[in-house]
Amino acid sequence: MSLTLRIAAGQWRGRVRHYVQDASDAGVTVVPVTKGNGYGFGNAVLAAEAARLGVATLAVGTYEEVSAATGAFGGDTLVLSPWRPWLAGALGDDRVVHTVSRLEDLRQLAAGAARPRVVVEILTSMRRHGIAPGELAETAKLLDDVRFEGFALHLPLAGDHTAEATTLARQAFEAMPAAARTVWVSHLTAAQAATVGGATSADVRLRVATALWLGDRSGLTPKTTVLDVHRVRRGERYGYRQRRARRDGTVVVVAGGTAHGIALQAPTAASTLRQRATALARGGLEAGGRALSPFRVAGKQRWFAEPPHMQCSMIWLPDDVTPPAVGDQADVEVRFTTTTFDELVWD
Repeated sequence: MSLTLRIAAGQWRGRVRHYVQDASDAGVTVVPVTKGNGYGFGNAVLAAEAARLGVATLAVGTYEEVSAATGAFGGDTLVLSPWRPWLAGALGDDRVVHTVSRLEDLRQLAAGAARPRVVVEILTSMRRHGIAPGELAETAKLLDDVRFEGFALHLPLAGDHTAEATTLARQAFEAMPAAARTVWVSHLTAAQAATVGGATSADVRLRVATALWLGDRSGLTPKTTVLDVHRVRRGERYGYRQRRARRDGTVVVVAGGTAHGIALQAPTAASTLRQRATALARGGLEAGGRALSPFRVAGKQRWFAEPPHMQCSMIWLPDDVTPPAVGDQADVEVRFTTTTFDELVWD
């Protein structure tokens, strides 16, 4: 019983390596990010791949993810989630670099004896975490009592925010002329990051995940295993909810369910008319008991026979489609950031 990710190892590793090298050639240091489900690979796997790349720093999302990273990666680990007072116990590891996003937290760290390594996050138009630009002068007074490793800018995904990053970096360096001229940025391309570095004479460290690990998915092939095949006649019942078949067909049971992240999705951004229309159409179908599955059989995406189960799913094949055999592999289209695979196969 397996939901599998097949990886063309040479192709995938070659592209990742070229991404890091091309950024370096442009004067930008890549800081790979692994967090959450490890972008489908798992955090420990990506930490090992970061070690293979020879990078100095790996970024993780939370303090709970540090151990998976440091077990396979020997360099420094930057925690992207900001430090808070209840995380005082996390200050003992000298390999960990902490993100500080509030002046009061920086004051507490500066007053302590640990002198932790810190990156100060500045508030951007993202409006999530960060010290306001107006607080930079006060921030500067506290940096001698911590080991300051630069400023961090978490930028929005939508639009080009090179100018915003440049402006904020300049404001930070003007407020703290004696501080390290290092800026850690997210959601810029390597070329955009290089522009920021050139405009501010800063050492730019590009925190990157999706573009690095998933930038070209042609070498990544998710597969499901066919577990069972059942012929169903019109009017017969099937599944947990005992629906009646509307016509003759086949129920195919495949590996992969809600425990793997199948059919789980975030709310749509619906920022365009087309996206709104798609969301409306999908909602109408689901209200009528129909939902398109991510599984492909005979070259076509198939409907769920009923909502997915925890570890497997039941999909419906029309009577005119030759069903696969038990043990066959079928394609599955997944969102890598929400999918947990049973197995990674390196080809």
